[in-house]
Amino acid sequence: MATSKKSRSPTSEKPSSADALGTDKLYFKIGEVAEIVGVAAHVLRYWESEFPTIKPHKSRSQQRVYRRKDVETLLKIKHLLYDRKFTIAGARQELRKGADKVESAPVSAPYKARQSLARVREQLDLLAAAIRSEERAPIAADPATFVRSSGGAEALRTASEPGQTLLERVPRTDRLDVE
Repeated sequence: MATSKKSRSPTSEKPSSADALGTDKLYFKIGEVAEIVGVAAHVLRYWESEFPTIKPHKSRSQQRVYRRKDVETLLKIKHLLYDRKFTIAGARQELRKGADKVESAPVSAPYKARQSLARVREQLDLLAAAIRSEERAPIAADPATFVRSSGGAEALRTASEPGQTLLERVPRTDRLDVE
């Protein structure tokens, strides 16, 4: 079913493939492309010689620089060769017939994980910067510091007075000593 939906609306395939790459970059080095596609760099260089549609530019330092369109084509080639078991000649012919109709292989899992981790790190950095920039709150506002300053979880579990809640306890220090 998924192939029929994609073949009916090729315009809906492009945003999903752009989102699938996890980045808005326009140009990629061969190592990045190898990670995205999930094949070794020498395989990409071989595919360049076999498929005329893949023509990466060379940087000043003579490194291959692939465009987003090249990466998407490489994902289609991988799908044809690895998933649908086409020969190289058959995959070349299939791409000539209609590259828009060919389904793309999924982006490799390690690349997706690395992109996801980068976004999480970015959000954590923003959160840490926001916390550092705000005025320090009383110790009770930071649960981890409150637990540490109260003698740990065991000390909190056994309250000094029966019926005393955590909010009624007086903190030991007035300042946060966050490292």
